[in-house]
Amino acid sequence: MLQVTHAQVNASADTTKPAVAQKDILDVLHIKSKHPQQQNKQFNFAVFPAIGYTLQTRLAAIVASNVAFYSDHNDSMPHSDSAAKLSTIVSSIAYTQNNQIVLPIQNNIWTKGDKYNINGDWRISKYPQGTYGLGGNSAIDDDDLVHYSFARVYQTVLRKVSNNFYAGLGYNLDYHWGIHEDGIEGKETDFAKYGEATKTVSSGLTANLLYDDRENSINPSGGTYVNVILRNNYKFLGSDNNWQSLLVDVRKYVHFPAGSNNILAFWTYDWMVLKGTPPYLDLPSTAWDTYTNVGRGYIQGRFRSNQLLYLETEYRYGITRNGLLGGVVFVNGQSLSEWPGNYQFKYVQPAAGLGLRVKLNKVSKTNIDIDYGFGAQGSRGLFINIGEVF
Repeated sequence: MLQVTHAQVNASADTTKPAVAQKDILDVLHIKSKHPQQQNKQFNFAVFPAIGYTLQTRLAAIVASNVAFYSDHNDSMPHSDSAAKLSTIVSSIAYTQNNQIVLPIQNNIWTKGDKYNINGDWRISKYPQGTYGLGGNSAIDDDDLVHYSFARVYQTVLRKVSNNFYAGLGYNLDYHWGIHEDGIEGKETDFAKYGEATKTVSSGLTANLLYDDRENSINPSGGTYVNVILRNNYKFLGSDNNWQSLLVDVRKYVHFPAGSNNILAFWTYDWMVLKGTPPYLDLPSTAWDTYTNVGRGYIQGRFRSNQLLYLETEYRYGITRNGLLGGVVFVNGQSLSEWPGNYQFKYVQPAAGLGLRVKLNKVSKTNIDIDYGFGAQGSRGLFINIGEVF
């Protein structure tokens, strides 16, 4: 789904004092800005208009915005053991060359003392999109355009169990309507074989576990993140079918070489249907994670099946000493179960690429990410984010 992607913002800025004064785009453009730690306002707003390009949208006009605040507005930006985590609400609206309209609203709110974490992913869109069939080795030439409108409501409340560890419950709704495919001449598509429907509903409760000791999740300089979500969809909640899925999202960040500011980051994202039959458009699929980043190098929806295993490694390094410019190189691989079936993985679809980082905000260390990725069967494209990909 097209959006200028926002990394989940939930922590104070890094307090490391570099030897060289740091700069961001506002400094270069000589625009005066009051950063959060330089003012007493409880709420801090930012708006970012842009023209972008992605594989799934082609050209797009985008306006992204966010509001950042502390539950206790007297907390200061520099991190300490007692400092509250930074809460954010981020949103964007986009219209694309493929006649797609996308409006996501994502919230990540920490209550006073970080006792509770309230986070959600709300979105509505009109979204014609290509699908390529089921399994781990579908052909890129089997592009089947499926038209639909889509609404999502994900909301979770987690309570602190111990330091950096949270547990909680949530509700997830995925609602697709106006669904129809263009089809492939002379061939029955996997979309049709799976079971066509003009409307689908997946409505369920989630059990959530979270561990996060990162100081800055916009641009982590170390630490570990683990998020486990068990989702149970029920007919009595309006779901078309009873079905269950498990999501395990793990990220690790280390300095390499030791003592440098360069980061070697690791990410695994494993999304599995445990039982039941989800609607076709709710199956695990490339780049259908919250921030549309799984599988850089491939178009969104390129691979789809009951089970998705994913691993990515990225090396992040500075280009200028003042922090304005940086670079990354990355490599990833995804494997999806063969269809029909559940746990037979025959293929790994690799991708790799490189990117440029431009500092948008030196206080929160927010970057504009511009990446170019290459995948199998000639897949390649440009990927743009705000905040690190993971």
